[in-house]
Amino acid sequence: MDCIVLDDESVSREIINFLCDQEPNTNLVGSFSSAMEAFKFLNLREVDLIFLDIHMPGFTGFEFIQTLKSPPLIIITSSDTEQASEAFSYDSIIDFLKKPIDPDRFKKAIDKALKIKKKDLGSMSKEPSLSSQEHVYINIDKKLIKLDIAEINLLIADGDYVKILTTGNEYRVHTTLSNMQQKLPADTFMKIHRSYLINLHKIVDIQDNTILIDKTVVPISRTRRAEFIRRLNLI
Repeated sequence: MDCIVLDDESVSREIINFLCDQEPNTNLVGSFSSAMEAFKFLNLREVDLIFLDIHMPGFTGFEFIQTLKSPPLIIITSSDTEQASEAFSYDSIIDFLKKPIDPDRFKKAIDKALKIKKKDLGSMSKEPSLSSQEHVYINIDKKLIKLDIAEINLLIADGDYVKILTTGNEYRVHTTLSNMQQKLPADTFMKIHRSYLINLHKIVDIQDNTILIDKTVVPISRTRRAEFIRRLNLI
């Protein structure tokens, strides 16, 4: 099984690296101290198992799981046993190893992961991609204007109106952001703030809690941050 470890403590990462070396069925392909590093890696490569710490600066292990669209098997490694009950509320978490990790207990957790992996082998399939419409019509001064959906960068709530921004053009339509969201393909557009609906394919840069689309800086709502990071897999 290909595995990674996410833990801000270097000693803990080294211990898991050593224990994985002793197991013929584990292949540690990544070791990370921050959630963002691990997330970037997982966007490029799938793994079978994650050894995950709970308490990390800026991002808890549980928050990290919520960013993953299709989490692999996860084994929690933590000294905080009070979090065990919450840990097992996640379907992807199959075991909880208390630090310091006992080698025999580690082996049992790996054996459990192998059994689950073999049972699920061949049963998983990717969801088919959603086909999206190509155009939308907007009413401007009693005139219907045809817009290519692929050209829409973002939509901004503006009182009783919505501003639709494309590259080089801006349209102001008497409607609501929720209504526009229903008419646009859900696999392409996401509401990242109560006032902003963005085209995920138009993202230029992501920095902290803001996104750059064309030349517009858009805030990411704290309540939508985890879902947004998970949705990046669709890009």
